Amino acid sequence: MRRLPVYLLLDTSGSMMGEPIEAVRQGLRSLLNDLQSDPQALETVWMSVITFDSTAKQVVPLTEIGAFNEPPLNATGTTSLGGALKLLMDCINNECKTTTATQKGDWKPLVFIMTDGAPTDSWQGPADQLKQKRPGNVIACAAGPGAQDTVLKQITEVVIRLQDTSPGTLGAFMAWVTASITTTSQSVAQQGDAAVNLPALPEDKGIVIVP
Repeated sequence: MRRLPVYLLLDTSGSMMGEPIEAVRQGLRSLLNDLQSDPQALETVWMSVITFDSTAKQVVPLTEIGAFNEPPLNATGTTSLGGALKLLMDCINNECKTTTATQKGDWKPLVFIMTDGAPTDSWQGPADQLKQKRPGNVIACAAGPGAQDTVLKQITEVVIRLQDTSPGTLGAFMAWVTASITTTSQSVAQQGDAAVNLPALPEDKGIVIVP
């Protein structure tokens, strides 16, 4: 069975402390509940979580969704986005199977990057590399007024802005991520490597695409 690898890169820096990180925890919990009760997702989705604060860590390696356990998320430190992008590329290289003459590889990974602030490490090199290699479909989310669209636009064309990091907005974003994964797992089953059609954004919740 060809897998649909999903990587969540979550900002766990100090500015996410309190309600924002709690909303992300709850969003991840409902994402897991929804995917674990979806037969198509259970067959195809494998998920990994990379957190980034003062350092980037893969807190859950690529794991089939049925066996996935929620990782502890704690907000502290600075925002090593460059480290997270570098780690993402290493993980994709090590964990995802590529198509060869003798085997069908995994589907193109789906990557969601969520940050509420500006990077505090050197990120341009890893961002350029990621954009050149295009190892997957990357969606970046600028959460709240402190996040920088311009930085995220240098990583991927698809950047979403959240007006704030309130529980309602972050919860709506995580629900949209869940819907995106579900839609993609269904479309790869039917159409193979067709372009990913993401569901409509909940604009009434202050979530819009950055032009």
